[in-house]
Amino acid sequence: MTETPAHIALWPAPHASGAVDATVTVPGSKSVTNRGLVLAALAAEPGWLRRPLRSRDTLLMAEALRALGVGIEETVPSSSSVTGASVTGAPDHTGEVWRVIPSGLHGPAQVDVGNAGTVMRFLPPVAALADGPVRFDGDPRAYERPLHGVIDALRVLGARIDDDGRGALPMTVHGVGALDGGTVEIDASSSSQFVSALLLSAPRFNQGVEVRHVGGPLPSMPHIRMTVDMLRVAGAQVDTPESGGEPNVWRVTAGAVLGRDLVVEPDLSNAQPFLAAALITGGRVTIPDWPRRTTQPGDALREIFTEMGGSCELTDQGLTFTGTGRIHGIDVDLSEVGELTPGIAAVAALADSESVLRGVAHLRLHETDRLAALTKEINELGGDVTETADGLHIRPRPLHGGVFHTYDDHRMATAGAIIGLAVEGVQIENVATTAKTLPDFPDMWTGMLDGTGTGTGTGAGA
Repeated sequence: MTETPAHIALWPAPHASGAVDATVTVPGSKSVTNRGLVLAALAAEPGWLRRPLRSRDTLLMAEALRALGVGIEETVPSSSSVTGASVTGAPDHTGEVWRVIPSGLHGPAQVDVGNAGTVMRFLPPVAALADGPVRFDGDPRAYERPLHGVIDALRVLGARIDDDGRGALPMTVHGVGALDGGTVEIDASSSSQFVSALLLSAPRFNQGVEVRHVGGPLPSMPHIRMTVDMLRVAGAQVDTPESGGEPNVWRVTAGAVLGRDLVVEPDLSNAQPFLAAALITGGRVTIPDWPRRTTQPGDALREIFTEMGGSCELTDQGLTFTGTGRIHGIDVDLSEVGELTPGIAAVAALADSESVLRGVAHLRLHETDRLAALTKEINELGGDVTETADGLHIRPRPLHGGVFHTYDDHRMATAGAIIGLAVEGVQIENVATTAKTLPDFPDMWTGMLDGTGTGTGTGAGA
């Protein structure tokens, strides 16, 4: 059994005493915020991000860009509170604005990526455009996450990178102020971020870029579509398989990136535990400002959780999800929405029938090996989960309390909280890891459940 370090506090996951009925305002999307920061930093004129996510991952991105010479001015409103049955992540992101002022990218610079995949993968191409060396380092787990797709591709496109042959962190990108660009083949089957990383900086490459994916199935396609949509909004010309191009080929033409005024959507994947609460307790949760059209993978929750026993209504006010208290198992391919797997697995462990989650072998390379972690932690609470070649087979069993380890993975922490709604005595190790993408999750969670009291916080991340 995994040892819990004495210095890491255990958080007693609240047990639901009845049906929840709450409105939960979810902070902005990490994926949109960090893509927006990169594009704004590469633009020919200042831009704005409104309602950005303020979390560890996004602050790491902002600090890295500042280290490269980009100006980022933050206007942060005062913290808000949790009152009645309305729950808001602190601080109130309604009025927050980040103004991004591009400048000549330069080194020498030091970049701390933490354990943020978007930072460690999106910024090396930006660093290749800088004038001077840029050193990348991060958390110990970041050394284990694949980066070879970006490193190898940048070398083909004309960059010089010192990584001692690891294909991983730590490394130094020796920028010379420009990058030739051109055509490159990569295997992005371990992370779609390899494709997005090259596309985001491609308008600034001398020849643009043509990215050809030559590996196995490409995971998380919605995130690539998000990258393409945001590039087009910023004025870039992008040819994709969906627009009549070749399968698994993306082309970005060299040209100016325009500064934009971008409103960041709520993070729909971070809405998952709150929607799960409605499903499990037979209650109702409303997420304001849920977009009618989006490239976020979290939008798939509407269909998935409905199939598992709930119902949803999308109005101009947002998404209202209602549960019946009955949870059904599901057989589902999550290859495009892998980040939802931990929360779905937690709900499936409480269902009335078996579930099969498929298409997510790449999760073994995320913040932790999520398939192994979910199997171990649910089974240690009395569950019956088996790893398959590309996913999980979950047979519901009566669960009991115990320590739910998180492995410094924010989605493991929220998965444990979901189980704790229905199982008394669950204790979450290091719930503070949720600050990676969802600041003040514990206060939001307890506020949703009791509908009383107040909770405040800086939301500044870990």
